[in-house]
Amino acid sequence: MKKLILLTPLLLFLGQDPVFAEIDTTSIPGIHFDMGDSEDLEGTALSIKLILLLTILSVAPSILLLMTSFTRIAIVLSFVRTALGTQQMPPTQVIMGLSIILTFFVMGPTFQDVNSQALQPFLEGKISQEDALDQAVAPMKEFMAKQTRESDLQLFLEYRNTKNIESIEDIPLTALVPAFAISELKTAFQMGFLIFIPFIIIDMIVASVLMAMGMMMVPPSLISLPFKILLFILVDGWNLVVQSLFVSFK
Repeated sequence: MKKLILLTPLLLFLGQDPVFAEIDTTSIPGIHFDMGDSEDLEGTALSIKLILLLTILSVAPSILLLMTSFTRIAIVLSFVRTALGTQQMPPTQVIMGLSIILTFFVMGPTFQDVNSQALQPFLEGKISQEDALDQAVAPMKEFMAKQTRESDLQLFLEYRNTKNIESIEDIPLTALVPAFAISELKTAFQMGFLIFIPFIIIDMIVASVLMAMGMMMVPPSLISLPFKILLFILVDGWNLVVQSLFVSFK
């Protein structure tokens, strides 16, 4: 009787009469966890692969942010929007989407190396999981080392007292990844500074003209915004920004 009273609201929602509803309390499914030895080695291996895949997918955003060109591209495009003073135009979703597309374009050769050297041989059973991981890390290390400043890398290597570094393969990821991240931040801010200069000049000219005309109550940013947008269109600004990003990764 108590179960019928508790289930009455649910039965009413489903359009059933609780008085005539037949409640089967013996068909509740159960969940069982078994731990112990297993003779199905293929099934166990497949389960381990699925767990590893889910683990990789869970850290994929961190990999995208810290080991690819995404950070530099996203920051530079955000600087462009801020320099223009267009508030939320283009929207953040558009900037992030464009950053992801440009990231895959820039990282295309590196991803192809990872696929041909590590992923495909591993899926075909030619190499083990450990070898596949080593083969996948090598192209990523080469890309990050090329974009990392020596001073930033030396900072983390000295902090961990890492010695005997003779090649890129000897650099640990624990030092290379943060060094690459702060190098990308510095490069992105340098590009952002150069992007700001022409727009600041327009703001200063407009502010000077308004003060000379005695129009001190009119916000200079309101008057300069159309001129900044016009200048950005005339010089084909998006093309120049994306081209500069591509050149910076060479």
